[in-house]
Amino acid sequence: MVFILGGWQSDFSTVWSRQGMDLADAFAEAVNQGMAATAIDAAEVETGHVGNFTAELFAGQGLLGGFFGLVDPAFNGLPTARHEAACASGSVAVLAATAEIEAGRYDLACVVGIEQMRNVPGQTAAEHLGAAAWVGHEYGEARYVWPAAFSDLAEEYDRRYGLKYEHLMRIAEINFGNAKRNPNAQTRGYAFSPESFTADDDANPVVEGRTRKMDCGQVTDGSAVVFLASEKRAADYAAKRGISLDSLPRIAGWGHRSAPIGYARKVADSAGQPYVFPQVRRAIEDARARAGVTDIAQIDAVETHDCFTATEYMAIDHLGLTAPGESWKAIEDGSIDVGGRLPINPSGGLIGCGHPVGATGVRMLLDAAKQVSGSAGDYQVDGANRVQTLNIGGSTTTTVSFIVERAAA
Repeated sequence: MVFILGGWQSDFSTVWSRQGMDLADAFAEAVNQGMAATAIDAAEVETGHVGNFTAELFAGQGLLGGFFGLVDPAFNGLPTARHEAACASGSVAVLAATAEIEAGRYDLACVVGIEQMRNVPGQTAAEHLGAAAWVGHEYGEARYVWPAAFSDLAEEYDRRYGLKYEHLMRIAEINFGNAKRNPNAQTRGYAFSPESFTADDDANPVVEGRTRKMDCGQVTDGSAVVFLASEKRAADYAAKRGISLDSLPRIAGWGHRSAPIGYARKVADSAGQPYVFPQVRRAIEDARARAGVTDIAQIDAVETHDCFTATEYMAIDHLGLTAPGESWKAIEDGSIDVGGRLPINPSGGLIGCGHPVGATGVRMLLDAAKQVSGSAGDYQVDGANRVQTLNIGGSTTTTVSFIVERAAA
């Protein structure tokens, strides 16, 4: 069993270059703020992991594990590693840290998710992010690779089941609305007109194909950090603070699946099957099986990947909230709203909170931990004892899901 002792998230509206910060500065800020928030000393940390996708392209920097040694002299000698799985990089870093803890190698791990993305023009950023597609084999004609890819996903849903744009826009409206209650959300101060959530070409212009501006998650600079511990180390942590071990969030289950990198191959492989992305469904089910979750009603909230509204539309039915192709039912009946049957993205998700790629999986885990410990503030879901995350890299090339709960769940 791996416990989450706490962590920290940066303000996703901050542009680091405007603050005179580089990637190393932001890394140090995350770790130092995380240690302050959890009252953990650097000398107590036994291993460090970093989730990051494209630091080489955006910042010309690799070997990010070496940044730990710049934060505190006690980290000199710390075993570290950097992990890459596109938008699932942070979750893969978490998986690596949990594996070390479960193997008995270490008892306390620091996991940092980090990405700097607003230091280059938008078109350059889009080209850098295209590295997660099958370069030279798909979307070479697209100006914006990922809006084009998830336009294709919307088209596939429409072809198989039918799809109304109003349902995609309701997803966007919910996530932007949730973000207004999140003090770290990139879009918390954004304002929209009613026309913004329609197919109005002025208020909501086309980006690629069926993807419009309001369908898109927000690229940004951002970091998140979590401290993970073995049961023995967590018990010691709790005892020193006069709290119950059962009050600490824990990772009860995980799922990790990969699919071929090309989008067209994935869709061809799922022809005639109920789910568009079978490996996403398998990762979700694997996490629940390991956590002993047998019914979706046992999940109180979800932090899911919504790099585009079509991604969340897909996630709704893959999570089992509806039958395949019927995600619209959960949107129309309010199931995914805060206060609904299964609130999705109370943080605002990638659309509302922001999507610094390598940080997203770590941020999701941290938000799940906040929810089950009742410390999510204004975006707290009442009675949240068990939360599932769903983090996707590329066109679902890598999928990672965690179940986070309290012992009383």
